[in-house]
Amino acid sequence: MSSEIQADPSPVAARDLQPEMPATRWGDPAAAAPLPEATRGLVDLVFGHHDTPARTSVDLPVVALDERHLVALRALLGADHVGTEDDTRRLRTRGKSTPDLLRQRSGDLEDAPDAVLRPADHDQVVAVLDYCSTHRIAVVPFGGGTSVTGGLVADRDSGPRALAGVVSLDLGRLRRLLAVDPVSATATLEPGLRGPEAEALLAERGLMLGHYPQSFQYASIGGFAATRSSGQSSAGYGRFDAMVVGLRVATPTGDVRLGSAPANAAGPDLRQLFLGSEGTLGVITEVTVRVRPLPETTSYEGWHWPDFDTGAEAMRTLAQSDLLPTVLRLSDEAETALNLADPEAVGDTGDGAGCLMIVGYEGTAAAVTAKQQAVSAVLRAAGGTPLGAEPGESWAHGRFAAPYLRDGLLDAGVLVETLETATFWSNRDRLYTAVKEALTAELGDGTIVLCHVSHVYPTGCSLYFTVAAPGGDAEAALARWLPAKAAASTAIVATGASITHHHAVGTDHKPYLAAEIGDVGVAALRAVKGALDPAGVLNPGVLIP
Repeated sequence: MSSEIQADPSPVAARDLQPEMPATRWGDPAAAAPLPEATRGLVDLVFGHHDTPARTSVDLPVVALDERHLVALRALLGADHVGTEDDTRRLRTRGKSTPDLLRQRSGDLEDAPDAVLRPADHDQVVAVLDYCSTHRIAVVPFGGGTSVTGGLVADRDSGPRALAGVVSLDLGRLRRLLAVDPVSATATLEPGLRGPEAEALLAERGLMLGHYPQSFQYASIGGFAATRSSGQSSAGYGRFDAMVVGLRVATPTGDVRLGSAPANAAGPDLRQLFLGSEGTLGVITEVTVRVRPLPETTSYEGWHWPDFDTGAEAMRTLAQSDLLPTVLRLSDEAETALNLADPEAVGDTGDGAGCLMIVGYEGTAAAVTAKQQAVSAVLRAAGGTPLGAEPGESWAHGRFAAPYLRDGLLDAGVLVETLETATFWSNRDRLYTAVKEALTAELGDGTIVLCHVSHVYPTGCSLYFTVAAPGGDAEAALARWLPAKAAASTAIVATGASITHHHAVGTDHKPYLAAEIGDVGVAALRAVKGALDPAGVLNPGVLIP
């Protein structure tokens, strides 16, 4: 008898766990709040305060898709699941990067899709792809809408002949937990489940995935896979692509099922074609992942370091000793000092000098105690000073709040954006210095560049930068940011680091991908694209140079 347990196959009516995000802001409008008093004071002191509200009542471009195509698509999905209303299209225009938001805030909605399609299952996805491929209609898969690299903007001029239109393929109706295998510790999920929904369904069975990127509250399972997402607990649980053991993918040329065993030698691992493919090679309709028991206990704490280098070396020691906790992140001096402007954000970190490290443990009580003792011994020996639970618990409490703060800063005329990269340990300091210098040189006086080590490996780490500078209104801020992003990206490529560790390529990083994978790598990507999507309708203009 099979050990697999079939989950309730009915759709999960849980979209109301989080409401739709507004077009010009992040997250739940009810969770938005004015800038904290300490932050307002810092903004006034460093940048000056300038109210820059988003434009409202902006008209969208007319629907370019011919009515005959809309009639056919309604026949495939049902009239209620093909939306052409302005309000519907507005919510599926672009993602949530700062450039995306600045364009929305300025009233630029030129990238709006012609229609929003909501298939109910794999077969309807297949039918949509078949129709759109035949009639050359671009299809942009949409999960949670949290892309921060321009990954939801189709190039209407892509290919040798014009596209008939662009549709957003909203996967929000594919939101089931399809199966759980408790013996093998796997679960099969549909791509439209948001992070909290997936964790809630697994928790009912005493299980968890443990993938918590900052976009967790809105990002989807399909998005995690399509962008090779990495969460805040990656030190203990790994990146999302490392959790995936199987995929089902719909492509214009047929279905693909991958993952018949935990490991194999049956040629190259074709799962890697679709993990990170950003909707350009197919639409992921099922994801089978490794799951684990819910932790009995969790513990988060802070550590103080005299400087960034010393803390980073301690992280390297842990990673190369196979002694990583569940959570491990280190803020540089600037990020630590800025957090101290609002002590409630991080708790008590001592005298304010140096750097703050957050260390977290999850698991059985015995395992947490043993790991905490072993890790603490290494950190003390490396020069760290324990700060107790308060900084760690404060971080855990506010771990998903940063995008809301960005909205408040944009309202005040402050340009705020993030970027990330990864490199080997021996290249960490060179990369860190090069990116900070490039951003400061381009943005000029009043620029603040913060950084933290967000993910670690035995061989290297990811650096995550936050940039704040005087911005002005949306058009002015965008004009300032684009050359700064280009300067930082050029510096990343020049130091031999990756153009992205977990934000993906989209359109923003595409100009730099060839330098990372080489001409032969580009040719290979194009060949795979041609084989799976010969009409070139899947997210055209994204990822592939």
